[in-house]
Amino acid sequence: MMGSPDGRLQTAIVTGGAGFVGSHLCERLLARGTRVVCIDNLQTGSRRNLAAIIGHPNFSFIQHDIIERFDVSADRIYNLACAASPAHYQRDPVHTLLTCVRGLENVLAQSLHCHATVLQASTSEIYGDPLIHPQPESYWGNVNPIGVRSCYDEGKRAAEALCFAYARSRGARVKVARIFNTYGPRMAHDDGRAVSNFITQALRGVPLTLYGEGNQTRSFCYVDDLVDGLIALMESDGTVTGPINLGNPTEITLNELAERIELMIASQPGRLYEALPSDDPRQRQPDIARAKTLLGWCPQIDLDEGLRRTISHFTLNCGNFS
Repeated sequence: MMGSPDGRLQTAIVTGGAGFVGSHLCERLLARGTRVVCIDNLQTGSRRNLAAIIGHPNFSFIQHDIIERFDVSADRIYNLACAASPAHYQRDPVHTLLTCVRGLENVLAQSLHCHATVLQASTSEIYGDPLIHPQPESYWGNVNPIGVRSCYDEGKRAAEALCFAYARSRGARVKVARIFNTYGPRMAHDDGRAVSNFITQALRGVPLTLYGEGNQTRSFCYVDDLVDGLIALMESDGTVTGPINLGNPTEITLNELAERIELMIASQPGRLYEALPSDDPRQRQPDIARAKTLLGWCPQIDLDEGLRRTISHFTLNCGNFS
């Protein structure tokens, strides 16, 4: 059971806790004996993701948009609030930017008020369409600052800068995780990401949609492994601030991913190739040497096992998106 030095139960706030990753993090923290306060505006999150924990005595849910100030005390704040897929964060780019900056400022201000440590969920998108491969944390990135993805890419870059500005000038305790492509149960079927797209399309028996020639690469990390990394970073020594890449370094083309999913589902509905979206990265692979050294963390679940678990979840819930 996780406790504070004075013997009381430790409290963690998870902003964006009703989302895909956030809900898994809430469950894991509760299992560790932490009191959890989930704050979510339900823009992309869902109460369904919290069904298993809604009645837990150490769990509470607050529907709130962190763009507006909030007053909840905690020992730890995991800031996962922000739409994370292009289909969602491009829908309201102004809100995306405000969540990244104004929302984080409210989180940081509250952390100073209650002496909490903040873990900021940053992203591999801060590397843009990288010119260095794989991507180490020392790489400054190749981002189009005015493109259609910039609301998220530059919003997260500004958020990292704000974290360290608060740390240097106001004494905030911050940690930054750069999260690479994550997949698993509870992904939204309509979020436009490759894994969820391919699985739902294969289950429906319609052609799998790929962009360009499908030769762009990604590195997919199963959600349980990511949650392990987030908690390891939060509980690390105070000198470990990041940024730290959290992702699976196994690289695969989207064509190869589509083929694996077709084989697992025993569905071959064909492929539909469309134009490559603006600023879509050609390669994406994390250098996780820093996570291995500082956190003792590396992914444990390989892609085939993770896909089997994810396909099983989507198959059981296929009535919700048929």
